[in-house]
Amino acid sequence: MMLDVEGGTWSECMAILRHEAGHAIQHGYQLQRRRRWQQLFGRSSKHYPRYYRPNPASRQYVQHLRLWYAQSHPDEDFAETFAVWLRPRSNWRTRYAGWPALNKLEYVDELMEEIAGKRPLVTTRERVDPLHELGQTLGDHYKKKQAFYAFRPPKTYDRDLSRLFSADPRHRRGQPASAFIRRHRAHIRRLVARWTGENQLTLDAVLDDMISRCRELNLRAVGSDRKLVADFTVLLTAKTMHALFGPSRRKWIAL
Repeated sequence: MMLDVEGGTWSECMAILRHEAGHAIQHGYQLQRRRRWQQLFGRSSKHYPRYYRPNPASRQYVQHLRLWYAQSHPDEDFAETFAVWLRPRSNWRTRYAGWPALNKLEYVDELMEEIAGKRPLVTTRERVDPLHELGQTLGDHYKKKQAFYAFRPPKTYDRDLSRLFSADPRHRRGQPASAFIRRHRAHIRRLVARWTGENQLTLDAVLDDMISRCRELNLRAVGSDRKLVADFTVLLTAKTMHALFGPSRRKWIAL
């Protein structure tokens, strides 16, 4: 329903499990009560926002899960930092050398050494949101997500598409650009989603619009498929980043 499965691969699943382990350890040992924790990550009591607007260039935060998730809330910042620290062979000291985020990683390293082998402060077996109290179906959940991410983009791609593809009558027997995009859309969509953090459903709507414009402009895909795929991927990435973080700033990211 979203053209993507959260945790659908082994590496993504492990990334999420490491992140959730960070939450469990934070709350089990009440780490958020420590002054140094609050100085580095902020206050855990801060209200969880419905949406957040990340800065992709920030070096104050580690980069682990997609959508610069560490920037959404202090608790998520800690969980993401913990996940990077926990990942085997992550080489975090070298990877984050010179980043302010390294201070957080070193603090997590010190914390884990301190609490190793100690009994958690919180040992209750109380269940949070038990299944019998949940009334929303998965169908309802994903319909809401679809409504948020699916949109009809404006037709502002003509100039860029005309630069990439050809409307020259000499190429009228060549491969239609619309067919070219359809053939490579899944691969390109996944790449751009990974690089930009944009949802694949939103990118699919953009691709539908681009295919329609290529058809109306009668554009043809001329030249090496490999080069065209690379150039088109760059184009879609640039348009996506502009939409997310450019002057118009289309939307915040839903938490």
